[in-house]
Amino acid sequence: MPDTRFPGEAGTDDVATPGLVRRIAALLDRDGRALAAAGLLPRGWHVGLCHDGVPHSRLRPDGYAGPGLPLPDLGLPRVMLGGRRAAFPGDIPLGATVERRATLAGIAEKTGRSGRLAVVTVRHGFSVEGCEVVVEEADYVLREAAPIASPPDVPSPPPPPRPAGTTRVVVPDEALLFRFSAVTDNPHRIHYDAPFARDREGYPALVVNGGLTALLVLELVREAAGRPPAAFDYRMRRPLLCGRPIRLCARAEPDGWHAWAEDETGAIALEAEVR
Repeated sequence: MPDTRFPGEAGTDDVATPGLVRRIAALLDRDGRALAAAGLLPRGWHVGLCHDGVPHSRLRPDGYAGPGLPLPDLGLPRVMLGGRRAAFPGDIPLGATVERRATLAGIAEKTGRSGRLAVVTVRHGFSVEGCEVVVEEADYVLREAAPIASPPDVPSPPPPPRPAGTTRVVVPDEALLFRFSAVTDNPHRIHYDAPFARDREGYPALVVNGGLTALLVLELVREAAGRPPAAFDYRMRRPLLCGRPIRLCARAEPDGWHAWAEDETGAIALEAEVR
């Protein structure tokens, strides 16, 4: 039976432009004009397309605009991206009109170590001239309000290092978070409002956008593999914080690439498979 608290489907459209390629390339320190000259939106960069333009008065109290459908009110005010599974059966030509259809795939309510939570899964299908070129499912984790005084984190022993074929260290700053939030139309306050992130959500600093970390990992693999991805699946394991080093890692395997992002302690924050 469909969940009537959550609209089942919604659609929007956009145009893939060279300007979008240049803006995403700029935040990645890549040559946007050369990429745009290829005539295709690089796979994975669809994250900059088909945002709803939610009116400011309808944003959630945390600023989040939603995943293409309004999130249900379950009494769980905090939201984080939990992961995404994307396949690229085709490409998006620059200049093409892209249609996105967002569909509810599931709502799972449960109780974890940190209290009550819910996982809302939304399917996004991106089409050009009636043919799907990107198909993805994204998981959004809704959680209870943070305690007013969150206990300090207890340091864990550093995990043993994983072997990686290629690595890169990035230190995200406020400008990088802002640019990614702007290009993806993401006004969630944990990415730019430090007092909100600290006092309302319980984080010690601004939180790095999960989609930004995923994009950085994907670009590392794209460069190492020398080819565009056919599929990209990732899961967020812990938040990464602004101003702290992130180590991006990737390793070639028989069926593709295993990739991950580590925080400054060596703990795994994102884990991905690229095929």
